[in-house]
Amino acid sequence: MRIETEIDDQLSEPEIHICAASTDPRLARIQQLLTATFMQTLPCYQDNKEYFIPLADILFVETDARVLQVHTADDTYSRKDSLHETGAILPPFFLQISKSTIVNLNQVGAVTRAITNCLVEFHGSYKQVYASRRYYKQLLTALKEMRL
Repeated sequence: MRIETEIDDQLSEPEIHICAASTDPRLARIQQLLTATFMQTLPCYQDNKEYFIPLADILFVETDARVLQVHTADDTYSRKDSLHETGAILPPFFLQISKSTIVNLNQVGAVTRAITNCLVEFHGSYKQVYASRRYYKQLLTALKEMRL
């Protein structure tokens, strides 16, 4: 892979061009990472009003009774997408920890492991979620990598 940077005073914002000989799954991943890097807010709804929630404020996203809910420390919003669709547009510091929950790793304050479950707590909030055994090791690895 070759990466080139070109400075052009005429541009008002950065442009990124990706050239490839054929389709490659890595290209889709690169595009996803670049899109997520520049995405600063997530459109959500509360009642009939659309809010643009800063990604840094989101604690976790979960499905509850077939409704996608976005949780911040103080409030809960909804989205019309599925958990999978929302997870696909979120940056890499969001991680799925169960079939129905994605957490913001930057907001995780504590992880308590018990025999039957794993409790995830957040900075400055009373809200908690459970990580399934299937995702527990991936959660600890991601948290360790972020703390280095």
